[in-house]
Amino acid sequence: MKKGDENDPKGLISEAYNIEGITAGECRSIFLDWALGVPIEKDTQAVIKEVLSLYETRSPDHPMTATLQEGLTTLASPRRRGGWRGRPRSSSDIN
Repeated sequence: MKKGDENDPKGLISEAYNIEGITAGECRSIFLDWALGVPIEKDTQAVIKEVLSLYETRSPDHPMTATLQEGLTTLASPRRRGGWRGRPRSSSDIN
């Protein structure tokens, strides 16, 4: 995958695979930056699967491969919304 690819426009994932001795923590940081750049209209799960399909067989033991695999399960888990939207409403809030 090269810079400019629709699934990795900044080339972050690609570069992570090229960094010798990269750690799992560094991969998670790169993944987070990458995930924040995925357009809202795209299905992040589908994009992760596409990216993973490019690297999983070539680099099965790479920490970024593990991070992408974790991303599939982590992003699939529902999360409570933060802030005022995440708080339960009481009857006094309605009036």
